[in-house]
Amino acid sequence: MSDTRLPTVDEVRAVAVLGAGTMGHGIAQVAAMAGWDAVLYDIDDGAVAAGRDRIAQNLDKGVARGKVTAEARDQTLGRLRLSTDVADAVSAADVVIEAAPERLDLKREIFTAVDRAAPAHALLASNTSSLSVAEIAAAVADPGRVVGMHFFNPVHIMKLIEVVAHDGSAPAAVELARAVGERMGKTPITVKDSPGFASSRLGLIIGLEAIRMLEQGVASAADIDTAMKLGYGYPMGPLELGDLVGLDVRLGISEYLSKELGARFEPPALLRQMVDEGKLGKKSGQGFYRWQDGKKQGS
Repeated sequence: MSDTRLPTVDEVRAVAVLGAGTMGHGIAQVAAMAGWDAVLYDIDDGAVAAGRDRIAQNLDKGVARGKVTAEARDQTLGRLRLSTDVADAVSAADVVIEAAPERLDLKREIFTAVDRAAPAHALLASNTSSLSVAEIAAAVADPGRVVGMHFFNPVHIMKLIEVVAHDGSAPAAVELARAVGERMGKTPITVKDSPGFASSRLGLIIGLEAIRMLEQGVASAADIDTAMKLGYGYPMGPLELGDLVGLDVRLGISEYLSKELGARFEPPALLRQMVDEGKLGKKSGQGFYRWQDGKKQGS
């Protein structure tokens, strides 16, 4: 159990987010909007600049829709700093949130570097959607200050955050992660460090079955999605959601969970085929639907 004194949420001044991609830029945005100094890190200038541009675009859309004031937009961007050096990014952070791709070796490598450079009091969190938080935490000297903080895409809109506690997580770390999530405007749930946690495990099994139904010709992608939206109140069908998440990401999680939890998570052949063909969903312009300028065009 951790002996480190973690800060309270009121003592948090700076948040470092490692990874400026789909999830990371959104996490940095909500951290800055919560009033904290936010450092957005990635491996090169192009990646961090692209992340900042996406934050600016999100905020501009919010202003246009009357959901964000121009003053709040400018203040948020003013709290944001970019970095391409991990040690620089985390050196003054009270909370560090890693948002790298879902590869255990990569996450452990990042946490090892963070452990050398971040303040001893900092909360260390991973945005992993399915990997073992305990195995990630084993890369640092004090695993008690490590938790999962699983955000949802798009981060600046989605309200849920899963706080994942491994067996060695300090209660204070879990408490702080929940409080940080609440300060960001999220509703936290606490889940055990189990493969797929709650949301990925449930969401994936429905998504995989929808792909199998499409594969078997049960119904079209649009009709399967409509069934779940109108019949079960889903805001988005499971196939459209797969396109949004990325079919390569879906495949990676499916492969991991099939090893951990059994054959019911085995990827359908259609999913493998689409990924092999580069049909990754919204980000590639083609998945179960066609996408243009970020908007769904049809199957």
